[in-house]
Amino acid sequence: MTFRLWPKSLLGQMLLAVAVALLVAQTISAVLLVLAQEQRREMGAANGLVFQLVAEPRLDYRDREGRGSKDRPRQHWQRYRIERTAVYPLMPGEKEDAKRKELVRSILADQGIEPVKLVVTHRKIANDSYVMTQREPKDRTGAWAPRNEVIVAGMLRKGESQWTVARVPLGGPDPQTLGGIIGQTLLLYVVLVGGLALLLRRITRPLRALTMRMERFTRTRETGTQLEPSGPEDTRRLITAHNEMQARIAALLDEKDVMLGAIGHDLKTPLAALRVRIESVEDDREREKMAATIEDITRTLDDILSLARVGRPSDTPESTELSALTATVVEEFEDMGDDVLLGETSRIVLKVRATWLRRALRNLVANALRYAGGRARVSLHSLNGAAAFRVEDDGPGIPDDEIDAMLQPFRRGEGSRNRETGGAGLGLTLARAIAEQHGGSLVIANRLRPDGSIAGLVAELRIPLD
Repeated sequence: MTFRLWPKSLLGQMLLAVAVALLVAQTISAVLLVLAQEQRREMGAANGLVFQLVAEPRLDYRDREGRGSKDRPRQHWQRYRIERTAVYPLMPGEKEDAKRKELVRSILADQGIEPVKLVVTHRKIANDSYVMTQREPKDRTGAWAPRNEVIVAGMLRKGESQWTVARVPLGGPDPQTLGGIIGQTLLLYVVLVGGLALLLRRITRPLRALTMRMERFTRTRETGTQLEPSGPEDTRRLITAHNEMQARIAALLDEKDVMLGAIGHDLKTPLAALRVRIESVEDDREREKMAATIEDITRTLDDILSLARVGRPSDTPESTELSALTATVVEEFEDMGDDVLLGETSRIVLKVRATWLRRALRNLVANALRYAGGRARVSLHSLNGAAAFRVEDDGPGIPDDEIDAMLQPFRRGEGSRNRETGGAGLGLTLARAIAEQHGGSLVIANRLRPDGSIAGLVAELRIPLD
């Protein structure tokens, strides 16, 4: 299944790749930053617990008005007085926080303090009776602790019968950190992706122009003016190399046209003279054989010249009603007494080279008549965004492994090349070349009966509608 959101252009793919890479990098950075902040919070909470357990401060650090002062920044939470109690610090159903306990114990050890017993846990503020009795009514919303929890550490020293219990609030992630990461990501997207888009556009603009120029040259073989090199040095060299290659190809095509014109002139003139000379042959049978041979040579020469020129047509495409063109070709064969039936046709108007397309259709019909017992059916319909000329016969068909070879020049369904069976095997090749000239294709397949046997051959010439 194709990923529909994946762009087709180089510019789009590069920008998407950079955007995804940047998103992944920022996500990893955000995760690492959150983990680091969490570690700092844990360490700060542990140090705060140890400080209270050791120093047992009696001061209330909360700013009761919530404003802060000149010497002391605004406090968002309260450090409560140390609790001295004989009651075991853990409430029924609570479990010790082993990780935090080891952290607090290690800090105490650094201070040279080895408690007889140490308990560390965390609980909801609403479940801690000591905190709830120490807080003022207006503070009972728990807004000072984003997670609404408190870490409780109890220490029993050697020779003491009462526990020293300290508490610090368990804060959550700082919302400003996430906002900073999002803002940083957006800034990076604007600077990095925006700058990269400008750079890639400078690179892809001449490439796009080069691609369009090559596509136009492929369709029309028109050389026109060469593309002006632009963009980075590599792109300029590519465009320069393309211009040189195009000029060379154009020169070769011009030389080919001159050569074909010379061949046509030098061969057709002697053939015309031979037609005149054979009229003096008294034997009618021999004269007919000579005339047939000359006609075969002339027809083969016409096919070769047409196949060579199909790549550089001199006529321009014109709007043509294809069903009328199909009917005209069928009428031509009917006028010659051939059994050609016009099937269903659809009215399709398309810009084509009518002369060439008519010749391609004639070749397909003639091929069907030649190898299928003198009968053919012609139809026209729309198929998957293309106009499809369909020619069917009732002949023996072609082995599947030989169908592709039949589209090659000078290949025929049987070995002989006499006047009864046709020319030099260029009909299908020329029809395919004409279809490709219009951006289409020629498809040949065997027509099968319900039992799987071959009922005939189907040749379909497809021309795109757009």
